[in-house]
Amino acid sequence: MAFEKYGDDCIIYEKIIPERTAEYAEYPEMLHQELKIYLKEQKIEKLYVHQAEMFELAQEKKHVVITTSTASGKTLSFLLPVVQAVLENPQTRAIFVYPTKALAADQYRALQPMLNYFGKSRISAGVYDGDTPVAERSRIRKSANIILTNPEMLNGSMLPNHSKYGFDFIFANLKFVVLDELHTYRGAFGSHMANVCRRMDRICRYYHGTPQFLCSSATIANPVELAEKICGKSFACVSHDGSGAAERRYCLVQPPKIQGKDGNYYGQESTVAVAAQMLPRLIEEEKSFLAFTRSRRNVEIVLKETRDRLDQAGLISGYRGGYTPEERKEIERKMIAGELLGLVSTNALELGIDIGQISTTVLVGYPGTRASFWQQTGRAGRSGKGSTSYLILDQQPMDQYIALEPDWLFANSSENAVIDPDNLLIELAHIRAAAAELPLSLDDMAVFPDLGEAIPVLLNMDEVRSQNGRFAWAGGEYPAGEFSMRNIDENQYQLMARDNGKVITRMDESQAFREIYPGAVYLHDGDSWQVVELNLESKTGYAIPFHGNYYTVSGGETNIAIVHEHKSQTWERTRLQFGDLKVEDYVYMYKKLQFHNHQNLGWEQLRKPLTKEYETEGTWIRIPDNVVRTYRGLLQPDKEGRYIRNNHFEGLCFALKNAAQMVTMTEQEDIGVTTSLNAMELAGFNDQETALYFYDRYVGGLGFSEKIYDLIPQAVQQAIRMVSGCKCKDGCVACVGDYRLDKQIVLWGLKNLLAEEDVPNSTKVVSWAPTIWKQKPFTLKNLSEKWTEFVQNARENGETFAAFFASVRQVQVSEKTIWLTVKNQFYADWAMADTNLAGLKNVLDYYVELPVGTRLTVMADQSQKSAEIQQDRKAKQDKMLRRYEKQENRKGQDAVKSISAGGGSG
Repeated sequence: MAFEKYGDDCIIYEKIIPERTAEYAEYPEMLHQELKIYLKEQKIEKLYVHQAEMFELAQEKKHVVITTSTASGKTLSFLLPVVQAVLENPQTRAIFVYPTKALAADQYRALQPMLNYFGKSRISAGVYDGDTPVAERSRIRKSANIILTNPEMLNGSMLPNHSKYGFDFIFANLKFVVLDELHTYRGAFGSHMANVCRRMDRICRYYHGTPQFLCSSATIANPVELAEKICGKSFACVSHDGSGAAERRYCLVQPPKIQGKDGNYYGQESTVAVAAQMLPRLIEEEKSFLAFTRSRRNVEIVLKETRDRLDQAGLISGYRGGYTPEERKEIERKMIAGELLGLVSTNALELGIDIGQISTTVLVGYPGTRASFWQQTGRAGRSGKGSTSYLILDQQPMDQYIALEPDWLFANSSENAVIDPDNLLIELAHIRAAAAELPLSLDDMAVFPDLGEAIPVLLNMDEVRSQNGRFAWAGGEYPAGEFSMRNIDENQYQLMARDNGKVITRMDESQAFREIYPGAVYLHDGDSWQVVELNLESKTGYAIPFHGNYYTVSGGETNIAIVHEHKSQTWERTRLQFGDLKVEDYVYMYKKLQFHNHQNLGWEQLRKPLTKEYETEGTWIRIPDNVVRTYRGLLQPDKEGRYIRNNHFEGLCFALKNAAQMVTMTEQEDIGVTTSLNAMELAGFNDQETALYFYDRYVGGLGFSEKIYDLIPQAVQQAIRMVSGCKCKDGCVACVGDYRLDKQIVLWGLKNLLAEEDVPNSTKVVSWAPTIWKQKPFTLKNLSEKWTEFVQNARENGETFAAFFASVRQVQVSEKTIWLTVKNQFYADWAMADTNLAGLKNVLDYYVELPVGTRLTVMADQSQKSAEIQQDRKAKQDKMLRRYEKQENRKGQDAVKSISAGGGSG
């Protein structure tokens, strides 16, 4: 295939996996005779060896996980033992759980031949989800042997109502629970699912049931460990793939490099630009395709730029989260009917949803894990015909490492899937839900490890009450509906069209702060929206149609504080620790990138920075003193101290983060890596240790950073290989994150974690483009004398804390501290509360040039006048309390009068 612009020389590596011959087995002896007849009528004369193996293991009552390739017949593998049990006992019930509603509906369509063959009187099935009509729900509860559903429905409807509507019969006769696409249950989603299984297990025991688990998964490094953590049972594994496969062609595409007139290397063309060139040619050649991108934003950019090049823009569509169910179903229908030739999707279509015959896949950047790579490329060629898959390599470390070492992608095993069922916030949410389903007993200590810590909290909040040695629910009616299965963050935001109030999309708070801040351009189904307001109280953003030629990307920083250390060890030249951290994420600016050429059009600063604070888990390592001293000596602050260049700490973080992602099954948004604030100490070296933190970007943590604690030797070695193996001359955005950083200096820092080495004689000279900065009206030095003017500015701009600042009695500053004196201790304590203090600091930072790490302290006035004010305030409080008590007494007297007046009516 020739590329419209770049030519075939963009393909730097090609691999052909030859046709694979199938391995068959005879029907197992225990297979029901009617099933044998059905299979023969379907032209299935023999089973694949993995299908026969799974059936036999299931007949031995073992819990089984199967991990064969895409399109290898895994559905039939777990369907045969279930249908056999139904044929032998019509009361048998099985719950098939799929990670999405779309996949459950698709699999129900795939079951139709078998259902039609045996008839409703023998086997009945149905999809039970939020879209199921009331009458159909009643039929499914009453007569369906196989119930296809999703985790949200199991969590929020079936378990809470186990004693109603016929669910008691289902759980009493539940023989099988099937979890399809098990590998998708990782991170927060998998941790929630594990707790749903804990709750389901205790309900089944209540009805004297013991269901058998059958799971299917893409190829990952730890399928048995993941299945056992989620289901709480011991598992057998079926991994030998007996299915046949047509020839598959894989092409690695390296976008052209960008070279300036000065001969220097300035990165490469974007993957989005290359995809927008490739997809129109595929449409011209009438090749059906799926293009996968790594983000919602890129779906929309690729979709828009491809449509701009097409005469018939209607032949291609987007597909991602954020679209309504109706939109997604219509897109699926059009693709199956051939009205569309291609889809641009996030990993939403990575799962096995039937969208017709696909001949080609285009991966716009490496998807982050080998498991996802094989799932996405496996969507092509499912009809038994040959297929081609293109991986367009991004200017990212893992992509460029694959360019250097393609065998890493094709020869090595997949990564570990990580979950943490015992995340305190997730576990507490499910303990509350479990208490509402059945009273908590001593037996549940084996189900929920932290039950002993949770019950006192629930008692204190009046959500449970002691009842004959058990703890019964006494809180709200529906605790299972108070959390999202897909994340931990309870703060959910929505973006609405300002003109008609239509909801454009929904997302959690962290994503909202990165994507729908004021000024952001948000892309949805090829349309652009500009966010004009983000209301933090109602958690709602408002947007208007946008017709500009750019999109936006947020920018900010992260501060870390250690809360508690759980474990530590000495490793090589450093100390390695793991524990609880407090994270403060700040988004305070965004950049504008032009469509098509993706040129940076400049940075804009948010008027009010967005702050997200949460506690999580992290692993941190002490950076050796010689590295800290050398890196600090290279820092180049501008004359006002606003911006610091040549920051090789960032290069160290960049290399280690990407290496950590490669040794764990984590994606870009799962973990963060940063250094302690004192790394940027410009005054020189001090005795305080400087640390580098790996932290879970989820409230409470999900086990990612603890996995890094165990795998830090592999992560460091992988970082060294990635940086040293990069083919760039002296540093680029792929190996160290910024072409202006010196690769040899970053590599030296990585190696010094293992053994002390001399500093290399760096010769890299960097030319910096001129930067224009907006001058803030105040500096730390003149803040005290210009405080009145500062307050006036804050008032004129409607700042939230303007009235508080106006009440400040005295302002004092030092090199890195601001002291504000207020009239009493109550106001001081109020201001020093975490949320309020962060808000005050944000307002100050917007108007005042503050050095990095400036602290704010609010204290009470200790003067005699202040003491008099305190006495006056106490007198006012006593007066209000007396009025409140009188009001309560009047209410009581009125109630007595009312009872007396109605006493003779009975």
